[in-house]
Amino acid sequence: MSPRASGLPEAPPRELAEEFSQRDAARRFGQSFKAAMAALRRMRGREGRRRDALSDAQYGLLFALRAGGEARALSASELACAADLSPASVTEMLDVLAEAGLVRRSRSEQDRRVVLTGLTERGSELVEARRREVEPRFEAAMAQFSDEELRTAAAVLDRLRAMFDEFADEHTAT
Repeated sequence: MSPRASGLPEAPPRELAEEFSQRDAARRFGQSFKAAMAALRRMRGREGRRRDALSDAQYGLLFALRAGGEARALSASELACAADLSPASVTEMLDVLAEAGLVRRSRSEQDRRVVLTGLTERGSELVEARRREVEPRFEAAMAQFSDEELRTAAAVLDRLRAMFDEFADEHTAT
């Protein structure tokens, strides 16, 4: 008896079944991505209420300085780009970090208009302590996935970043 005669729907062609599967998988990924972004916003929101701790954005600046290397100081615009923040926000945060003794600031010898920022020893110690706190958690969260799965996830996230950047560019063009 054919599926139609039995009242059951006919099985979709293989290509259509794979399309539904991909659409469902993409929808599930989208839900997980949104949930991860919401968790990140919640974490950042909670950090903002603690006066005795640095925010995620402030740590982002410190980690960008660490990535620049011990001997290399960065300008506010370089830091803004590396930490994905506005230059005005970076300047304001650097003032606070300098007051706390975590960064040192000096004028560039090549261009006196540019202020360069580097980590102090105390700032380096704080970054290292944060790295020791976060890195094992990150590694544990990733441990159940194969290298291939992580490369695929990275490719998906890279494509999403590009899509969001393209979308933003299209909607900010005058």
